[in-house]
Amino acid sequence: MNKYNAFRSILYVPADNHRAVAKVLGSPDMLGADCVIFDLEDAVTSAGKADAREALRAALEGDRPKGRILVRINPLDTLWGAEDFLAVLAMVPDGIVLPKVDKTADIETALSAFEASDAPASIRLWGMIESPLALMNIGEIAAMAAAADPRLEALMLGTNDLALQTGTPLVPGRAAFIPWIMQCLAACRAYGLALVDGVYTDLKDMDGFQAECEQGAALGLDGKSLIHPGQIAACMVAFTPAEADVLEAKAICAAFADPANAGKAVLTVNNKMVEFLHLKAAQRVLVKAGLADGTQ
Repeated sequence: MNKYNAFRSILYVPADNHRAVAKVLGSPDMLGADCVIFDLEDAVTSAGKADAREALRAALEGDRPKGRILVRINPLDTLWGAEDFLAVLAMVPDGIVLPKVDKTADIETALSAFEASDAPASIRLWGMIESPLALMNIGEIAAMAAAADPRLEALMLGTNDLALQTGTPLVPGRAAFIPWIMQCLAACRAYGLALVDGVYTDLKDMDGFQAECEQGAALGLDGKSLIHPGQIAACMVAFTPAEADVLEAKAICAAFADPANAGKAVLTVNNKMVEFLHLKAAQRVLVKAGLADGTQ
């Protein structure tokens, strides 16, 4: 499995917003985002879901830009979930985003649906953590990445839903949320999953948005969910390693790749002692910088 891919900026696009969908698909690099999630769930009204699904299918028939394209379906136990799932599989995206994952059974149901549909192995599964029950079960949910079908690739924090269901306000600094975020991060790291931060909804407050991006990066998250293209640039800066860190990572990887160092477990690089754990950390830095694919 690819671990810790560059999932720095994940842009949500309503599937029924034809102009926005066309703009993203018409951009060679998806407006600069690492990933785009075309949304069939919260961003689309009940009456418009079938039309949005069909419009997205038609839009994805053409050439696709560079980057990862995912689709958020409706929960599988809703009126639209099963149809969403089958229709989206036919679109062959890079991944399907499953909302409202509360327990392992939700992931198991999705994995069973993948198996029954004989879906291409390239289509990954992302799950959304949006409820107190999900937080209680986060370890078991993340452990589904070790299932026989290793499609589960990332979890996403639904911070607005968590705020609503817990009655905990989302205020600057998110102090009350940090224990929950780190609980999810530990579970994801234990099973090799990426963890993506929630959205920042105040489009006029770029200072607050930048601060939250920097906080997420400092906490160790892989990236952030975005609701507007104007948020992409600041997000990419926050979640992309600094140049000095990239240079150091390249030096460490080069040292371990040098045939002269074959069989050595400890090396000296730039006057620092480095071990295999530093190599793994260096590889992860390069992946986060978009300079490697995470298959090391």
